[in-house]
Amino acid sequence: MTEKFLELIKNKAHFHAVGSNHETDGYVITELTESLLKNHVKEIKGQVRTRFPPEPNGILHIGHAKAININFGYSKANNGICFLRFDDTNPEKEEQRFVDCIIEMVGWLGYKPYKITYSSDYFDQLYAFAINLIKKGHAYVCHQKAEEMKGFEVKLSPWRDRSVEENLEMFEQMRQGIFGEGEATLRMKIILEEGKVDPVAYRIKFIEHNRTGNKWCIYPTYDFTHCLVDSLENITHSLCTKEFQSRRSSYYWLCNTLGIYCPVQWEYGRLNINYTVISKRKIAKLIEEKIVADWDDPRLWTLTALRRRGFPANSINNFCAQMGLTGALTSVDPQMLEAIVRDELNLNAKRVMAVLEPLKIRILNLPDEKKNSKIEVPDFPNQPERGVHQICFDEIIYIEESDFRENNTEKGYRRLTKDQSVGLRYANFVIEVVDIIKENNKIIEVQVNAKSIEQIEKKPKAFIHWVSNPIKCEVRLYERLFNHKNPEDKEQVPGGFLSDCNRNSLTVIENSLIEDSILSAKIYDKFQFERNGFFSVDTDTNKSKFVFNRTVSLKEDKGKDA
Repeated sequence: MTEKFLELIKNKAHFHAVGSNHETDGYVITELTESLLKNHVKEIKGQVRTRFPPEPNGILHIGHAKAININFGYSKANNGICFLRFDDTNPEKEEQRFVDCIIEMVGWLGYKPYKITYSSDYFDQLYAFAINLIKKGHAYVCHQKAEEMKGFEVKLSPWRDRSVEENLEMFEQMRQGIFGEGEATLRMKIILEEGKVDPVAYRIKFIEHNRTGNKWCIYPTYDFTHCLVDSLENITHSLCTKEFQSRRSSYYWLCNTLGIYCPVQWEYGRLNINYTVISKRKIAKLIEEKIVADWDDPRLWTLTALRRRGFPANSINNFCAQMGLTGALTSVDPQMLEAIVRDELNLNAKRVMAVLEPLKIRILNLPDEKKNSKIEVPDFPNQPERGVHQICFDEIIYIEESDFRENNTEKGYRRLTKDQSVGLRYANFVIEVVDIIKENNKIIEVQVNAKSIEQIEKKPKAFIHWVSNPIKCEVRLYERLFNHKNPEDKEQVPGGFLSDCNRNSLTVIENSLIEDSILSAKIYDKFQFERNGFFSVDTDTNKSKFVFNRTVSLKEDKGKDA
């Protein structure tokens, strides 16, 4: 947890003290509340307990980063514990690869769960709770179709007043697989404050579960499962986003009706990023349509994509802290996170020189002792005490194509022309054009003479970066994936979010060149390519090829001389 988030938790997280659930606004108190809370505090020894409960049906996104920080951060700030609990009650969409990736991303953000649990760990107890609810007359088996139960102004089920005995028999038939999918559900007998009638507790799905196999063909819903597992795990603070506020009444009702410990549900505002989509269904569609390669495509805002693009985990945590703990929905432009990332990389990304679109330069008069020589350059030019590395310097160097113009008409252009010399960064040389070699009217080489800085009377207007005896690499440049701030807005994007995709969001430069000091670099290592931006080693890198993703550009304009 970052210092910023620790400060946020301490100053803004005004949640109830452990065991003081009854002092929270809206908390429902029964004749059992006092004894249940006493037993709860005794069992947990007064310790704060939170949980992060993702569904393993996709990859976590930037909004989940906020949830991870709040749940793990609040417990850590209060010397408590946080469970990583997988809400695996929907077997047709859940996969082990998503489970593994979620665990990895929680660790990447710097958090270690007290324990990894699954809602399926409690299927036997949840089933027993359902039986108890039926016996108390608070649940019934219903045969209405799904479309008949949607919305808020629905008619009461004609099966609502079945006897307890008949409901127990019907529920057992559901469990045995006698009914088909959609033919029966178990519903809780409660009209919620917001008007929703009798939410579903169990539904039939003849699908093998990732962990329980074919033991069950009935699966509990979120509305039934979440609060009960919170109770079973003795969660003190059930922290969730604002859209779950409407479910708070069923949360309290179910725990209290069953006579078990009832945690407190607290809501905070959801985090949205403009110019993207974070819906798992929509991301899956982007992958299906081959607009992006996979869940970790660096143009997405999943956590695996942000890591692959080169965003440091610490920057994401600081960004979440900056969003605060308000109850309001927060929608921000990508630049806000990019600015935080840029600030961190500016401090921690080693400087190297890379030429994205190379132009060959031949130095005609380079002294023999300078050929194939080594130059020592600082890893961080403004802090030379942080280390140095060596680069090669030879008679053949490469500069950016944009750093030379044969016929310059632009006022203020300060780099190499036929009539204008330029300095070579770190090399202590200034070069001036002697000849231009072309093939098929294309420049393939510029021949120059070099003078040491000490030999010239007037310093050049600019010093440019270069490489010599370089390593070939592939560079990927990214722009926004969508053209509109909200690609899901039907008024602005009547053709749907797929029609709003920026087809030029990825530029691949296959023949870039970089200094050989990066040969020991590992996947996800981060560098500042001088004058070009911040880059990270991509997962496609292998023994035969380095691949770099541009994480963010420099603060300066792309073409500004360093």
